[in-house]
Amino acid sequence: MSTTDLGYNVSLIDTFDLGKERRTGSYILQSEEVTLIETSASPSIPFVLKGLEELGIKLTEVKNIIVTHIHLDHAGGVGLLLNHCPNAKVIVHPRGKRHLADPSRLIQGAKAVYGDKFNELFDPILPVPEDRLVIKEDGETIKIGKERILTFMDTPGHANHHFSIHDSLSNGIFTGDTIGVYYPQVFDQGVELFLPSTSPNQFDPEKMLQSMKRISSLRVERIYFGHYGMTANPDQVFKQMEYWLPIFMAAGEKVWAENQSASFEMKQKALFHLLLNEVNQFLSENQIVLEEDLSEIIQLDLTVGSMGIIDYLAKREK
Repeated sequence: MSTTDLGYNVSLIDTFDLGKERRTGSYILQSEEVTLIETSASPSIPFVLKGLEELGIKLTEVKNIIVTHIHLDHAGGVGLLLNHCPNAKVIVHPRGKRHLADPSRLIQGAKAVYGDKFNELFDPILPVPEDRLVIKEDGETIKIGKERILTFMDTPGHANHHFSIHDSLSNGIFTGDTIGVYYPQVFDQGVELFLPSTSPNQFDPEKMLQSMKRISSLRVERIYFGHYGMTANPDQVFKQMEYWLPIFMAAGEKVWAENQSASFEMKQKALFHLLLNEVNQFLSENQIVLEEDLSEIIQLDLTVGSMGIIDYLAKREK
């Protein structure tokens, strides 16, 4: 089974981003209006379809497909999935709508970063017809069941086109990347690890903390992460964000101050090694042993995260 029952009629489908288990997932809310949150990239769509089949959900029953933001590991497959779900609408942040309708800039940007690997990682990225796109402003809601209302909250920090979705039935919130990444493989060894997601090019630490405080004020009981899975320990999430984000930023400031004339790439690499040392120290102190796949995932996250921090600091100088 590639699906996990999380209670409250919420199921998680492992979408195997980058071919790795528990990297990205799609959440299925089995209410009167079947609702799917996050699609991952197009190569993940076969896993979404298989998961829906395992859950006994017909593709014609899917009514809402929600993407927390338009980064390709969360929304790259939405156009392809929509082709299989004839009765579904796509709900997106107001700043993301035009990029789903015309993904040319998304494609151009991804090709510039990933080059020859683009097809393997993301192809195809299909446009979403305008008449199937719905935007939700901050505070707006949809009722998908008699006892289930979803409330959309503008939560920048990771990206300006990011909202989080509060679920009234579970008193949980789907946070995409706004308040970090969860590594359930570490929890398998008894320790929860949550790291900020500071990827370029709209990362802003102050906005991230503001969004976190707003989410914290809701007194939610569950947090559903884009990467990966659900925790019923929100206070630990907020505690670790308040711990790690200053560490990430202090490391960035140190690299920036000591490498003024260095290239972006050299600054990024220096920061990556500092962040990796900090995380490895935490893991060592907690006697956590990483398997190769998880080690690769954390290193990838820190590589991209260090890019976002250096990009933020560069923009601040202008």
